[in-house]
Amino acid sequence: MIKNDLYLRALRGETVERPPVWMMRQAGRYLPEFIALRDQYDFFTRCQTPELAAEITVQPIRRFPLDAAILFSDILVVPQAMGIDFKMKESVGPWLDTPIRSLEQVQNLQVEGAEENLKYVYDAIDITLQKLENEIPLIGFAGSPWTLLCYAVEGKGSKSFDIAKSFCFTQPEAAHLLLQKITDVTIAYLKRKVQSGVSAVQIFDSWGGMLSPEDYQEFSWKYINQIVEALAPEAHVVVFAKGCWYALEEMTKSKVSALGVDWTITPELARKFTNNSITLQGNFDPARLHSSPEVIRKMVHEMIDRFGKDKYIANLGHGILPNIPLENAEAFIRAVVEWKG
Repeated sequence: MIKNDLYLRALRGETVERPPVWMMRQAGRYLPEFIALRDQYDFFTRCQTPELAAEITVQPIRRFPLDAAILFSDILVVPQAMGIDFKMKESVGPWLDTPIRSLEQVQNLQVEGAEENLKYVYDAIDITLQKLENEIPLIGFAGSPWTLLCYAVEGKGSKSFDIAKSFCFTQPEAAHLLLQKITDVTIAYLKRKVQSGVSAVQIFDSWGGMLSPEDYQEFSWKYINQIVEALAPEAHVVVFAKGCWYALEEMTKSKVSALGVDWTITPELARKFTNNSITLQGNFDPARLHSSPEVIRKMVHEMIDRFGKDKYIANLGHGILPNIPLENAEAFIRAVVEWKG
């Protein structure tokens, strides 16, 4: 039994004494101990070495009173397992020498058994669970099919992903085949994560907000929902779709346990669009962690009061920024832990 199950109780919609708290990218570049490992090992070495991934996962847990850990990994391990050779380029980010631009390339991608190539992730889960000693739950994650298509077609990060969007609109057959292949591998991958012992899975649709509401339904949500349908009988599923406030009402009709929201929507509107029927997670602006600890505490307490303590998980509206002072990150976390209704 997990000793601190506050996060799981919030996902189940139970009455809680306070909201649980964790931070997206909490195992990351704002931590000096993370930077020390980053300086020794390149990015994908850290992802693909189970001992390193487990160590990085628990680093913030040793420092802060967090209510959940999230496995250190990357969304790009799934396309890598399918034969898409992503690299992490210094000062550039994700990089693909040969982006996916044709139906033939999509047809050649490996699907059957691709999740077997990710054994290092399942091994990292085993080691992490030993380190956590049943204190708090462990979250596994994957990128949404649309977000992974964006990187695979664009070949790198982008402010607008115009190449990826034009690929979908000019070669819809290839686009939908690619989305379906990514979906199938992601389902198998997340099921293996659950079998390995994660308590919940989160789907990150980082670039969903690039699409219009209509295109979001066609090229993103229907594939995310396949993943939700497949995983919901086995584990809690959280969907975080950045910039997709317009889809909250539709998403609420699915089998998700919770929906993440970013800072571009008020708590009141998020509750209204979801009919106050589902657990929400978010939505503190990560840049606001540059404010003083006193201001952070005040804003966090206001955020909780506005969302309400039940059916709510306190988090950021996106990943923590690398230049946030440690005491400010701690102020955010402790503000939640010390909140009194």
